[in-house]
Amino acid sequence: MRALDSLTEYKGRFGREAARRCAALLASLQHARLRDPADLICLHETALFLRAYPQSPRVLRLADDILDSFGERMHGIALDQFEDPELSGIAGTSISTNFSYEFARSLVARHGRSIDIDWENYPRPDRLGSVLPDFVPLLMEDAAVEPHVDWKRWFESARGSLRWLLDRVEPRIYDLLEIPLRWNLGDSHASRSRLRIPVREIYYHHRPLLKRSEVSIEAEFSAPKIRATKLARARAERILASIVDASAVRYRELWGFVHPDAAHVYHAGLGRGVDFYFFGVPDAWRLPLRAYHCGMFFKNGAPIGYFEGLSLFERMEAGFNLYYTFREGETAWLYARVLKLFRERLGVTCFSIDPYQLGHENEEAIASGAFWFYRKLGFRPASEEVARLMAREEARIAAEPGYRSPAATLRRLAERPMIYGASEDAHDWDRFEVRNVGYNAGRSSKASSGKQPWATESVSRAKHAAEESTYLRRLQKDTRLRAILLRMGT
Repeated sequence: MRALDSLTEYKGRFGREAARRCAALLASLQHARLRDPADLICLHETALFLRAYPQSPRVLRLADDILDSFGERMHGIALDQFEDPELSGIAGTSISTNFSYEFARSLVARHGRSIDIDWENYPRPDRLGSVLPDFVPLLMEDAAVEPHVDWKRWFESARGSLRWLLDRVEPRIYDLLEIPLRWNLGDSHASRSRLRIPVREIYYHHRPLLKRSEVSIEAEFSAPKIRATKLARARAERILASIVDASAVRYRELWGFVHPDAAHVYHAGLGRGVDFYFFGVPDAWRLPLRAYHCGMFFKNGAPIGYFEGLSLFERMEAGFNLYYTFREGETAWLYARVLKLFRERLGVTCFSIDPYQLGHENEEAIASGAFWFYRKLGFRPASEEVARLMAREEARIAAEPGYRSPAATLRRLAERPMIYGASEDAHDWDRFEVRNVGYNAGRSSKASSGKQPWATESVSRAKHAAEESTYLRRLQKDTRLRAILLRMGT
């Protein structure tokens, strides 16, 4: 136990002696038989952090060995605590949730034997009554008149399987069934413990990690351009499969991860061992108004978080999430780098943070002080009222060493978006909400006939181009349309 406590301290220390000591602690825990779930979780998360942020080759190798052993370590352990979304996905455990049709089909194609319907946690199996009689005709004999139908037995009597069902049911109908799936991870390479993508070179940390105070978004914006390369289709599909696995074991799905544009997947090396794979969505799944892009970060081959950007003209709503295990890593630097990348790729110059990410109806963000994370990077409140409250808090923080904004204050600070943008035009977006465009368009006679009242022929064509960056660049040249949509959305 003393070794485990020390290890959690040494993951934040660097230099030759720290690397040697960290490796010795890992070696001492390599064959330790921990039985307490809390100790196992601590060992797993610490080893996973060290695998992404290693101080030496030996630390990386030992961290990998410990993580690879978790399939066996979990034998005989009560697994209830391991299904929490912040902890799920450890080798030797299982997860249970109702995935979308696209995610379910992707997972079954690669991990079919370990994924099945979780009948014990299916609260409404009677929903199967809307589809199964089409494939099991005699089921109607039971379902039409009997009060208690054994849906599982009927399903099995037809030699049904999850793959069998996915082959027969339309995607939208499948989603309405809300079928929970149980994925027994075992020693799967898709588990959080073992999921890696190949990398050419490992980045070892010999010095302390970059702190938020050392990061400047403006400095990153003026740094040399980030190079991005398009992946060949076969490699793109392998990366997308890893992204689906990394998301699924954490109970997460993004619109772009569900509907990725496999023909246009890009890689950008952000530096310091971080590979970022990003893409949009194909024409059939695009949003009516905003351009959509998303991607996943891999640090030394391990998935550490994701990004989602929704862009309109020069404004992007930026959603950033670093997985819980890695939040002591170089979060601010990574965030600044990805904003720089999309600024260069898409021409966006104004970045907006949704209130949820700041803490509105999100207690995790309140606990982490997310508002101040973005504020110290240069973001400002989009609301004058919130700006006044922020100014009072900043004055108190400066005057009272050790003062921290209480949770109630943080919730008030998180009521409106935050904006980053150097130009005066950024203020144009302070009170803009895209849903207001929809509300106002809904009152239009053109909208009621299925047309977008603002759309020109050239804009409509650009929306259906091979990539949505074409559409976004087209919008950025149309000042008249920008004025119309700003008025509708404000």
